[in-house]
Parts: sequence; structure tokens; C-alpha cells
Amino acid sequence: MKNRICELFGTKYPIVQGGMVWISGWRLASAVSNAGGLGLLGAGSMHPETLVEHIHRMRDATDKPWGVNVPLLYPEIDRLMKTLVEERVETVFTSAGSPKKYTSMLHDNGIKVAHVVSSSLFAQKCEAAGVDAVVAEGFEAGGHNGREETTTLTLIPQVRRATTLPLIAAGGIGSGEAWLATEVLGAEGVQIGTLFALTEESSASAAFKERCLQLNEGDTMLRLKKIAPTRLVKNRLAERIAEAEDRGASADELRELLGKAAAKRGIFEGDTENGELEIGQIASSIRELKPVATVMQELVEGRERAVREMTLRYGS
Repeated sequence: MKNRICELFGTKYPIVQGGMVWISGWRLASAVSNAGGLGLLGAGSMHPETLVEHIHRMRDATDKPWGVNVPLLYPEIDRLMKTLVEERVETVFTSAGSPKKYTSMLHDNGIKVAHVVSSSLFAQKCEAAGVDAVVAEGFEAGGHNGREETTTLTLIPQVRRATTLPLIAAGGIGSGEAWLATEVLGAEGVQIGTLFALTEESSASAAFKERCLQLNEGDTMLRLKKIAPTRLVKNRLAERIAEAEDRGASADELRELLGKAAAKRGIFEGDTENGELEIGQIASSIRELKPVATVMQELVEGRERAVREMTLRYGS
């Protein structure tokens, strides 16, 4: 395929793997890159030294394009950015903050920058900040989410009208057919998290994967709006959070309820009842753990099939 996303990142397909905490290590990211997409290391759950190790392993595992996802709320953000420059990382996806502070510095060091947004207003600010592409992420997505609760199919055309930047859709995309739907609305690529989180190469624990494969519609909910809106699987911890929010708990009370390293406890260590389990709504349609190469092939074939079906139904 050829479009602005493929040309920008040098990939075969305009498919970006989400840089998910405790999930997106070098095995997952390199598998996505080797299959024609853009694999991203999830720096949000890595100390700088750990990230360097994953960067070196990435270079051993693939000669295809890849990048690093950086939440801008990262506690050692300046040190992390310096590490990315020193390691000559070619692409950085930023999220959870304003890209204005770091985009020029990254560009000065030859690094391409994309930023994740949840509204058309933030997309316009990204364009003003000089980023190379925006990821418009809808309410369906797992993990940290926008306060606006705008769905992907509502968000994409609004962002498309608001900016001329290359546009990547994210949130609830679990098939080639869904990928095509975002293209019709103006997206030029897709960022996919949940599908890749539930693959053999994902670094999430086996217990987390098994729990997510059993989810049904409505088994996730957006919570923690007073801290950072996060889509969570309904478990004991999520129930305690819901009860606290319903009685008007403060942000500090919610942080205390979460405890230390809640996402690590749930996703990486496999405490599926008392840990924070972050996953997107589309998990309810996934019932089988597959290798990344199979997921990528099914995405491409699904999109091609949808194009053929639409052509037959409505003509060329």
C-alpha cells in the first residue's frame, strides 16, 4: 500500500501497533514491524535503562521501521527523551500531554513525531506544534482515554476537518473491515492496541490474556476520570473504584485505592481481580490467542475482502 502514513514511516502497511504499558516489549514490536506494520515499544512502563535494552533487542530482531511510544506524564521524561536521542530512535509517538515542548527538539535530532489526541481541538494544537502526524483515539480504546468520551467514528471526520496532518485512527479497530471504515471517514492509517495485546508475542501475563479472551460486551468501563480516564475490565478493583467514584471520592482517595503499580500488578503479574486490567472494548470479539503475523494477515485480507464486497454491491 502507498499513502502518507506508509511514506512517513517507511512501512508496507499503514498499521501502527499501540505502545501499551506492560504489553509492548521488543518481541511484540519487532513482530509487528517484521509483518509490515510499525511496531512501538511502550516506554511508559520502562525505566530508561530497560528501554535501552529493548531498543537494542529491537535492532537485533528487525531491520524494518519501528518506534517508541512515550506518555508525556512519564516521571523521568527529560532523561527519557535524552535516551531516545542518544539511541538514534527514528520515530516517537507521544501521548498524555502537550507535544509542544519536545517536538522541536526531537525534529532537530531527525526524529519523526506523532501525537495521540482525543479531540479536534487537540489535533489543531498538534499541527501548530509541528508534529508529523496525529492519532485520533476514540472512547472505545483501552488504557488511558479522552475525557470527552467521543467514539472513533464520530472523532475521525471531525479531526479530518480540523487538520491537514496525516491522520491515524485508533480505538475499537479489530478487523480489516473496521480499518476500511475509518479510511472512508478520512483516516489514512490505523493504530491498533487490543488485537496485538492478545497475541502470543505480547508481554502481558497469560492470566491477563485469558481473562480478556473471556470478556463479553459491557465488561469494560471508563473509570478514574478525576485522575486520568482509563478503560478497565470489571473486576474487584474496578468495582471498588466504581463504588468510590459513585460516592464522590477525591483524586487522592482514588490513588490510594489503586495502590502502587496497579497496572503492572494486573497486566504483567496477572492479578486479575486486584490489579488494573486495561483493554479496549473490542476485546469482547476476540476469543483466540494468535501470533502477530496471523493478526496482520487477517487485517489486510479483511480490508481487501471488504473493498471487493463494496465494489460488487455498489459498483466501481
